[in-house]
Amino acid sequence: MRLSPFFIGIIFTCIGVKYGTSLAVMSVDFGSEWMKVGIVSPGVPMEIALNKESKRKTPAVISFRDNIRTFGEDAQTVGLRFPKQAYSYILDLLGKSIDHPLVQLFQSRFPYYEIVPDVERGTIYFKQDDKTFFSPEELIAQFLVKAKEFAENGANQPIKECVITVPGFFNQVERKSLLQAAELAGLKVLQLINDYTAVALNYGIFRTKSFNETAQYVMFYDMGASSTTATLVSYQNIKTKERGFLETHPQLSILGVGYDRTLGGLEIQLRLRDYLAKKFNEMKKTPNDVFKNPRALAKLFKEAGRLKNVLSANFEHYAQIEGLLDEKDFKLLVTRDELENLIPDLLKRVAGPVEQALKTSHLTKDILNQVVLVGAGTRVPKIQEILQKTVGQELAKNLNTDEAAAMGAVYKAADLSTGFKVTKFLTKDAVLFPIQIIFQRDTKEGIKTVKRTLFGLMNPYPQKKIITFNKHTDDFSFTANYGDLDYLPEHEVDNVGARNLSEYKLNGVTDALKKNLKENTESKGIKAHFGLDESGILNLINVELVVEKTMNSSEEDEDEGTLSKIGNSFSKLFGGNNKHEEDETPQQEEKPVHEVHDDDKSESPQQEQINPKEEKQQNTTETKNTTETNNVKPKIVTHKEPIASQEIVFSIGRLSKEQFEKSLEKIQKLDQVERDINRRATALNNLESFIIDVQNKLYDDEYVEAANEEETEKIRKACSEVSDWLYEDGSEADAATYEKKLDEIQELTRQLFSRVWEHKERPEALKALHSMLNHSSVFFKTAKNFTESNNPDNFVFKDSEVETLEKLIADTNEWADKLEKEQSVLKKSEHPKLTVKMLMDKMAALDREVKYLVNKLRNFRPKKTAKSEKTSNTTKDQSETEESVIDETIEEPQTGDNGTETIEPTNTDKNGNKDSHSEL
Repeated sequence: MRLSPFFIGIIFTCIGVKYGTSLAVMSVDFGSEWMKVGIVSPGVPMEIALNKESKRKTPAVISFRDNIRTFGEDAQTVGLRFPKQAYSYILDLLGKSIDHPLVQLFQSRFPYYEIVPDVERGTIYFKQDDKTFFSPEELIAQFLVKAKEFAENGANQPIKECVITVPGFFNQVERKSLLQAAELAGLKVLQLINDYTAVALNYGIFRTKSFNETAQYVMFYDMGASSTTATLVSYQNIKTKERGFLETHPQLSILGVGYDRTLGGLEIQLRLRDYLAKKFNEMKKTPNDVFKNPRALAKLFKEAGRLKNVLSANFEHYAQIEGLLDEKDFKLLVTRDELENLIPDLLKRVAGPVEQALKTSHLTKDILNQVVLVGAGTRVPKIQEILQKTVGQELAKNLNTDEAAAMGAVYKAADLSTGFKVTKFLTKDAVLFPIQIIFQRDTKEGIKTVKRTLFGLMNPYPQKKIITFNKHTDDFSFTANYGDLDYLPEHEVDNVGARNLSEYKLNGVTDALKKNLKENTESKGIKAHFGLDESGILNLINVELVVEKTMNSSEEDEDEGTLSKIGNSFSKLFGGNNKHEEDETPQQEEKPVHEVHDDDKSESPQQEQINPKEEKQQNTTETKNTTETNNVKPKIVTHKEPIASQEIVFSIGRLSKEQFEKSLEKIQKLDQVERDINRRATALNNLESFIIDVQNKLYDDEYVEAANEEETEKIRKACSEVSDWLYEDGSEADAATYEKKLDEIQELTRQLFSRVWEHKERPEALKALHSMLNHSSVFFKTAKNFTESNNPDNFVFKDSEVETLEKLIADTNEWADKLEKEQSVLKKSEHPKLTVKMLMDKMAALDREVKYLVNKLRNFRPKKTAKSEKTSNTTKDQSETEESVIDETIEEPQTGDNGTETIEPTNTDKNGNKDSHSEL
């Protein structure tokens, strides 16, 4: 794929990190059917990490059989024979109780799994056997550990930080459960990013040149394995003020979302599986019912998936399974029309997410610039036909549907990490499930239940909001619940799960009011600060009592102590002002904080929003008017008193510390078993390979010549004994035993292999030594002309230095000739007298001596003397290699026609002086 200029311009720059520190980050697109892993590391801007089969996506299947854990395709193979021991499509089971509609649907789809309740937490377990249970968090954590392994192998360095995609319709409990799974996997989650937001980001980063200040509207229709989502997104350039300057950045905003949580390729595959099973039963090949055989159902499920994909491109195809049940084969011709007749109710639901997305965005389909298909389910021709009629335009297929979410998420990971700097692309996600605060208030009519919307439908996030309780004087509590979900179909409301989220109990309200409400003070209420973070998770940040005290100048002076006055004096001296810190409106929020009051009569966002700067300006104006009226200088001091709060989770809570440690220990034991199995398999493979390799080499001519009969026989005997042992008693040995056996064989063959290597490499090493001796001799001849005795007025080398080189060349030549002769009379099976290491040591010594002289020549600066007269009767028969001093400057050596290095005049500068630098 040709990268756009924007992508090429992405600055994946390592910043502020020392060399050797891990910089890589990753993304995990963990879906119901597949897992894709993206990586960003120095030198690898954005890439998909390959699994052990060198494929870009891994089936989201995990199996446990005979104490062996497998993933992906290996786990699928186990699942065909032992369906109960291979788990898949588990993402939708996160954070759900045993009676949740989606858990019951899962049990009806895959009846061979045994799902039991986790009484302690209120969620579920998969029962493997009487002693082994797995929660969905534990299974997904193991997938994330494997994803981390793929990413680290691709980046060649450790990875701790990641961004994980999550279905946009995941509620608070599901998101927190996924974060706990990542924590069990030892990963730091920078953000949970909605899958459609990641897709939209990946789409946008390649098209920024087409964006401007006018919004462009794109709808992404994503039909995956288990769900379907339609998302309306706007793209436009906006101006933001950063570091005091206005900058223009592209921004995507989620405007509308519609989804169907149970409409996807899985449901089509299950319908086709049941159809094939029914047809097989009708053939009466066996009296047994295929529906009652888990292994046969697993085979039919796999064949249905293959058949579904083939029928997306062909009008008919054969379903074929060998030995489906009771060793009876199955073969059936299935047409595309027959497949479509199985899913009429599903086809009617295709347009639903589109209509819901338009409804929640308050826009019409006429504004859509493009409708982009995402997900494997959209490849079904009938679905494309229905969708095209619904939106009234051609559908775009210009997106890599398999990898778009993973690539968008890894771009966000690079943006959030501290090790990379990327070109900014702003994202604004939106709330799917409104959150409201419910509390009780005393009125004249009695106790009244009050509801206030905190985060409304399609409100952008991340965002912070404040709810102010003005009427409460005692300790009280309030709850956070999901708000109005009438825009959702009834079955989707049931899938959201429990509507009540948490109860917050406030303690110490009475004491705080007594402590702070004195003369000239006014309570501004109990303020609860909430935040909806980048991952879409609700947090109570803090609760505080806010009071304002009006003080005139005399009261202020009395209230101030001596130390405070001294401090103020120093503050004024060094540029401070007369205002207390309490007077300053908090400016840590770049965006306005929305505030909701408990006595609000309207819940419209316009009335909820308060801009801190406007509030400060209003207070300042009121203070000024009071001053002008009374000729007094009152001062309003704001004081904030923290209020203790306690959260009680109504729905499924986090793992307790004890539960977390127990789950972590279970996963670590499985990881250790897998490492031991891999180590044993590697050790066994290395031992077998080495023995076969040695046995074959003993028949090669070069090894036959290098070994004597006794040595050969000894090696053969050892290899034969180990080989026999492997196929008898050693078949069940551990890794350490295999490694020890390998060390013994390697030690036995080390000298033989060393001699063979020496005989093979020695000729090249000798050739390199002689070449170095020749070049050193040529340099020596040149260097003699720069010695003190030959050029006393402008010499480069001392005589002793050149004599040392001459002696070294002579000694090396003599040593090489002597050992070459001694080595030539030795048999190849005898220990060599001339080794490659000895030759390398001689070359290193010669290289050091020559480099020393060459560097000295390069750094030489001739003495500047008056230009002397030279006779024009220079001897013509002077040797071409002899050094000439012309105008008392050094000439540069160059290679002449005869292979020797000659000296040629250098360039002259603007004054006519020749360049004094010389190079070999």
